[in-house]
Amino acid sequence: MSRILFVCLGNICRSPTAEGVFAAMAEAAGVPVEADSAGTSDWHVGDPPYGPAIRAAAGRGYDITGLRARQFVSQDFDRFDRIIAMDRSNKETIERMRPAGSDTPVTLFLSHAANAPVEEVPDPYYTRDFEEALDLIEAAAGGLIGQLQNASAISPKAR
Repeated sequence: MSRILFVCLGNICRSPTAEGVFAAMAEAAGVPVEADSAGTSDWHVGDPPYGPAIRAAAGRGYDITGLRARQFVSQDFDRFDRIIAMDRSNKETIERMRPAGSDTPVTLFLSHAANAPVEEVPDPYYTRDFEEALDLIEAAAGGLIGQLQNASAISPKAR
């Protein structure tokens, strides 16, 4: 089972949406995963996702109402197999917190999407475009699930 952490700034829009979308898509594909999300800031710790993010996700059949914001901590490098950042600024903040000797991969979420039109998931808290964020998140989640399926197909344990 892969353990994946999605990270954005406040953990109320992009990363909880990514967590919910990825978990639902992985379950539908029969890919065993543990998904979580966090923010690089502590502004919203304990808060549910932002209302418009909840509504946009629900409009596509994803329930993120039970998620609560938490702050990214350096121990997350040990708890997760992959850490996925929504934008370069998040990735840089995460990398500054990397413990010595940690080799946990940190990637931009859209690097997992085929033909993504941009490199970062724009923050819909500011852009107000929750549909665009969902389009990008679904594309990247699908790409990541495909990569996990391919990795398990060639894994010695899978033979």
